[in-house]
Amino acid sequence: MTDLWLPSKAVVGHSEVVIELHHLPCFDYFACLLQYNTIRLEACENFPKQTYRNRCYVLTANKVDVLTIPVKNSRKKIRIKDIQIDYNQSWIKRHWGCLQSAYGKSPYFEHYYRDLETIYLRKPTFLFDFNLELLTLCLKNLGIKKRIEYTLSYTVDVDITQFDAKLVVNDKKKGESAVFCNTIPYYQTFGNDFVPNLSIIDLLFNKGPEARKVLLESIQVSQEHKLNKAAQ
Repeated sequence: MTDLWLPSKAVVGHSEVVIELHHLPCFDYFACLLQYNTIRLEACENFPKQTYRNRCYVLTANKVDVLTIPVKNSRKKIRIKDIQIDYNQSWIKRHWGCLQSAYGKSPYFEHYYRDLETIYLRKPTFLFDFNLELLTLCLKNLGIKKRIEYTLSYTVDVDITQFDAKLVVNDKKKGESAVFCNTIPYYQTFGNDFVPNLSIIDLLFNKGPEARKVLLESIQVSQEHKLNKAAQ
């Protein structure tokens, strides 16, 4: 495999993607980001409950576990950038205990966990700020440099140079919902069967510096599959 991929139909003609900001996003989310020059994060949507905005999925010894960040006033219509994290609940202890249990023995846990822990312990007030810090850290660890901008109002109609990826990457089907790639199986700490489309930290903790290569090859495999299917 080379370090290149064939652009998908969605990407051709678009240099920018408009997408929601997720919490420790999944594999498919980063496969999407890799294919654009600019990432425009949707900062003005109303917070939707029970979505990737405040949850992610990790692989533990016994199951795929969901880590959810509790927020304040979730029943009200509040813009995502104004949603505050509820620190009255002991979710940080629960999350960090789960991450240590799930990935403490992974090859690259020691390499990455300190920067991740620092963000958790800083306790940002707003969910959007917390997720942005985590996204920035993950992009850095993956060696991905992108221009990040934000919407000034809720985006209904996108510009001709933009691809609207809002609602495309969602957790309703989790592993079955990958859109931007065909995930190449990689080493995971637990289980005999590969579990796709978990939080990107699963890939980083298990593959380290090779994580970006796995993403790129997964995108390329997806595009080759689409070309072969079209040629039939």
